[in-house]
Amino acid sequence: MFTGIIESIGKVKNIEKDGKNYHFTFQSDISKNLKIDQSVAHNGVCLTVTSQNNMEHQVTAICETIQKTNMNSLKIGSLVNLERCLKIGDRLDGHMVQGHVDDTVVCNKINEEDGSWRIGFEGENLNEKLIVDKGSICINGISLTVAKINNNFVEVAIIPYTFENTNFKQLKINDMVNIEYDILGKYILKNITK
Repeated sequence: MFTGIIESIGKVKNIEKDGKNYHFTFQSDISKNLKIDQSVAHNGVCLTVTSQNNMEHQVTAICETIQKTNMNSLKIGSLVNLERCLKIGDRLDGHMVQGHVDDTVVCNKINEEDGSWRIGFEGENLNEKLIVDKGSICINGISLTVAKINNNFVEVAIIPYTFENTNFKQLKINDMVNIEYDILGKYILKNITK
């Protein structure tokens, strides 16, 4: 379980294909503190640390993860948002995030507004039933508040701190991002549509 509050930005140092799996090596400030078997969210994708040394750690993404997330668009040098799992007793500053990405959407709007940003995303597969105005949504592992929802489009407002301390500072129009809907909304929708 995660909160969507990004701890560090990692840089892809190596990508190795092994059958249908991909082994990713990341360099980050938190890599030295990680342990093998620990869960870490990478752009919101919960992955298990398979090796670690000094400033680098490695994870493996299976075929399904590659197909359903933006891990398939990572290249050497790409930046990813990193968050270690929530410890019992910690403050829940964002919202409850599983690290189980529901889908990907594409960035179609980046507007700077005198120090803050409005960023929009669209996708035919965007599940509007699971998004509410001023509710929580997780994009690339970042817990965000929905500013606008309309016809396969969702918009979020980004404060300067979030912009500078996540990979949103490198986000461009047409970039693919991971999206995870609020788990509470998913449970409610499942139970009312039985």
